[in-house]
Amino acid sequence: MVEIIVNLENNSYPIKIGKGIVAEENFKKFGCGKFAIITDSNVGKLYAVDLGKKLNQAGLFSKVFSFTAGEKSKTFATVISLGRKMIKNGFGRESMIIALGGGVVGDLAGFLASIFERGIKFIQIPTTLLAQVDSSIGGKTGVDMPEGKNLFGAFYQPVAVITAINFLNTLPKKEIKNGLAELIKYGTIKDAKLYEFLQNNYSNLGEKELVEIIERAAKIKAAIVSKDEKESGERTILNYGHTIGHAIETIENYKISHGEAVALGMVFEGKISNLLGLLSDADLSSQNELIHSAGLPTVYKGNINKLVEIMEYDKKAQSGSPRFVLPIKIGTVKQKEGQFAFAVEENIIRKSLK
Repeated sequence: MVEIIVNLENNSYPIKIGKGIVAEENFKKFGCGKFAIITDSNVGKLYAVDLGKKLNQAGLFSKVFSFTAGEKSKTFATVISLGRKMIKNGFGRESMIIALGGGVVGDLAGFLASIFERGIKFIQIPTTLLAQVDSSIGGKTGVDMPEGKNLFGAFYQPVAVITAINFLNTLPKKEIKNGLAELIKYGTIKDAKLYEFLQNNYSNLGEKELVEIIERAAKIKAAIVSKDEKESGERTILNYGHTIGHAIETIENYKISHGEAVALGMVFEGKISNLLGLLSDADLSSQNELIHSAGLPTVYKGNINKLVEIMEYDKKAQSGSPRFVLPIKIGTVKQKEGQFAFAVEENIIRKSLK
């Protein structure tokens, strides 16, 4: 097992990575006897019952609360429904939430934990590659609105992230590809060696390779979050590909997956950096070739006017102007005086989308 610490002033916590580590975890140490397992209709069928049995055998009370799988469930209505069910089943301030699932489950359950009786503890147990390398780490929680993704939420850190790679055995190939999109992002913005590793191994990810890339990504994110918990500085770079990617998800009503949307976002945002003379043609082509080789899309035929309009609502926008992370070479992004995202003229944005 590998353990990485997210070192925060008020709430440091471990990220544990290994095989079968959920079964080995001592949940009693969290000092709580009551666990609400929040999951979705896909993951719940596979893993929720076994987790509940483990908790009950340890003398801990648990109950599973499930919602319909998919981004369309990431709403206030789902949060309210789950919260009311917890209340009816006797959960209170002394309780804990376990987020068992992918990014939607983690975002939704974490947000519920942040507001349930003014905040209770929660644990992340991510079951998808995307969640294991990215969304389960760092305390970003929230729900979507018709105007855009993740517009309501909170920074609310878990007490632990338990990343068991054996969950990936039942993951559809499409979900592995979604995770690869986030990994390509990490390589492009921060880690040229990870990028090179992905170039050589994207089609042959065995247990050893998965542990290596999950650990590498987790170390990057843990280090960045430890320095910048509330995204006032370097943490901004983790949004590469997400400004346009989130707009695509919103317009397509989440029929395009998060990983696919981020891949497209990196293609377009990389082109913005290229048009500004920051990213070379060779590095842009390399990024796009890796995205394509990993089975992710590089072409999107959407409405440019709608994309530009949606981006005005992006939570990273300032005065209605979207800001972008701009790679200058593989593994490095532009930064200036502590700033890591930059406003770009609309004509450049439109040119990149065309």
